[in-house]
Amino acid sequence: MTRPDARANDQLRPISFHPNVAPHATGSVLVCFGNTRVICSATVEDNIPGWMRYQKVTGGWLTAEYSMLPYSTHERKARDISRGKLDGRSSEIQRLIGRSIRAVVDLQKIGQRTIWIDCDVLQADGGTRTASVTGACVAVAIAFNRMMAEGKIKDFPLKKLVAAVSSGIFEDTAVLDLNYLEDKAATVDFNIVMTESLEFVEVQGSGEEAVFTTPQMTDMIVLAQKGISEIFALQKLAILNADKAEPLDFASLIGKFSQKSQ
Repeated sequence: MTRPDARANDQLRPISFHPNVAPHATGSVLVCFGNTRVICSATVEDNIPGWMRYQKVTGGWLTAEYSMLPYSTHERKARDISRGKLDGRSSEIQRLIGRSIRAVVDLQKIGQRTIWIDCDVLQADGGTRTASVTGACVAVAIAFNRMMAEGKIKDFPLKKLVAAVSSGIFEDTAVLDLNYLEDKAATVDFNIVMTESLEFVEVQGSGEEAVFTTPQMTDMIVLAQKGISEIFALQKLAILNADKAEPLDFASLIGKFSQKSQ
């Protein structure tokens, strides 16, 4: 079995992080999983939701929003606002992002604040939800570092990193980090979120009009663990070097991406 992009079965797509893409956000990053590209930002609001005030809940809150820009897919995707409501898929994914990041954030340490995570898909080639979770963690870590530097918080709220990756059964074989062609043809599709201690945060898996066995599920989980371990190393470098990174030069970046796509 040969994958469409000739990767090994346990090989991730090229992954990169480009910090400081949104200068008005407290922390931001453009995350690329192959040809999937998502801008993830973390913005701090000095307020908490009304339900927290009503219930007198201490600490802060963290929530997420996710959207695919109309030109991110091969055929134009209508904006949610044009339909008058958020589509079910987007709603599901933004809840996943929020749950995943809250699992590793001590909300007591951010004070009476809300952290807004926004994930906007610029280009979709499979794995937008896993790229969003992975990039959101980097964005929020950058934001917390800046809050610490500015004296807004005393203790670092991020307890550990979290990342996500897909795995699936493609042509009867378990493969890691599915691109669009593989995802479209896969008989089984898993999205796995883990902490850097390799604890599970969430496992989403289903057969696409198919069934799967325990050994196949084990193979997919093992592949995901391997891939996520590699992603954590890249996340740490991105967070460490964020303050040294220049604001993103879109003109040069678009040129670089265009060359890669050719």
